[in-house]
Amino acid sequence: MTEVLSTLFATTPGTSLRLDGDALRVVHPDQPGRRLVPLMRVDHIVAWNGVNLTDDLLHRCAADGRSVTWVTRNGRFLGRVSGPQTGNPALRLAQFRAYEDPERRLEVARSVVAGKLHNYRQLLLRAARDASGTRQSSLRALAARHADALGELASASSLTVALGIEGQAARAYFQGLDVLSPGAGSGRTRRPALDPVNCLLSFGYGMLRVAVHGALEQVGLDPYIGFLHGVRSGKPALALDLMEEFRPLLVDRLVLTLFNRGQVTERHTRSLPGGAVELTDDGRRMFLEQWSTARERNWHHAALGRDIAAGLLPLVQARLLARHLRGDADAYIPWTIT
Repeated sequence: MTEVLSTLFATTPGTSLRLDGDALRVVHPDQPGRRLVPLMRVDHIVAWNGVNLTDDLLHRCAADGRSVTWVTRNGRFLGRVSGPQTGNPALRLAQFRAYEDPERRLEVARSVVAGKLHNYRQLLLRAARDASGTRQSSLRALAARHADALGELASASSLTVALGIEGQAARAYFQGLDVLSPGAGSGRTRRPALDPVNCLLSFGYGMLRVAVHGALEQVGLDPYIGFLHGVRSGKPALALDLMEEFRPLLVDRLVLTLFNRGQVTERHTRSLPGGAVELTDDGRRMFLEQWSTARERNWHHAALGRDIAAGLLPLVQARLLARHLRGDADAYIPWTIT
């Protein structure tokens, strides 16, 4: 049994994280008291701008294989420290060979997109069950478009065709975002986000990227050699690939639920000159609490036939991908629910 360990999110500027024996000590000048977190319970640290980690803590994290990621106030990736590389070099060679083989690259890319389309369809169908009238009809129509896209994907003869199918389905989904969450804007906006829903989606995707990147490194895969996203300078293409199947249910569902239940209020986001919307400190804290709780939720894995905690799903899928690349499995099977 694998335990779901915690990610420590350090969001408050002026905070210092220090090593204290086998614990991490959190120090802030405006928050007196001695706050210790046992290191054995932490598998990852995410630090925001203005948070300082001492050298001895960084050295200990590197020695233990505990990764540290730095992000902006809006959750955008800045940098990462993970210690010595793990994994078998033979696995990375197999990954590179699969990338260079057009047929194998297309095969993995199709699987990645299929997982995303399937899970978006499930999200839409589940939302339709709780809706009525025109809203229900619109949600079912969007789900039907994703079903059609899955059918087209099965016969996609090139990566360009697969990307086109994925892009059309994504545009249709985000144009109907206001149907999933009444009051949300229509369409996907980012850098900057122009409404609170897109603001939280971007933040959630940032946290998902951290989790997936760490899982790939733990298994020994190269996060920068992808199949759907290819090789992009400075972009962890394989992490972006593997994120696709998780976006609908681990991020979108959480964000939409928070809005539909009225848990996101005016104090959680703010508008900037020019129309950009960003999270406030309260908004970041609220979402990270919800994200941490959601990591413990069990989700059914259709291919494996059992329930798996959300926090372990990226690691499970990274291992399944590694098995396929090594030749131990005929295909990469994405995580889907039924």
